[in-house]
Amino acid sequence: GLTYNELNDIGRIRKIDRCGPFFMYKRLSCMWEMPPKDLGDKVKLFFQKYAMNRHKSCVVTPAYLCEQYSPDDNRFDLRPFLYNPKWDVQFREIDNTIKSGVLAKQHTAPSTTTLDTVAGKK
Repeated sequence: GLTYNELNDIGRIRKIDRCGPFFMYKRLSCMWEMPPKDLGDKVKLFFQKYAMNRHKSCVVTPAYLCEQYSPDDNRFDLRPFLYNPKWDVQFREIDNTIKSGVLAKQHTAPSTTTLDTVAGKK
């Protein structure tokens, strides 16, 4: 499972930093002291549950939370509300990274420049 502190970190990375499964795994590998396999399992668990329950936030009245990433009234939420819970490509990349052991050797946070370049923003 996931603790509330872990969910808080994951929520901030997903909403504020706009990271998907793979980049969230890369970010959390620098933030959390955890074996890569366990970290990958936690990221996968979160995104599987997120994909299965995302549609509910479109029909349920949003709760008021005192966080920067708190839900609003969904007028400006342009995200899709139906996701494939398998996340085939992203989860495969996480698994390949775990097998290769690349992040275990680096221990450095990915810079925003690197993320923007990979995302095609520059």
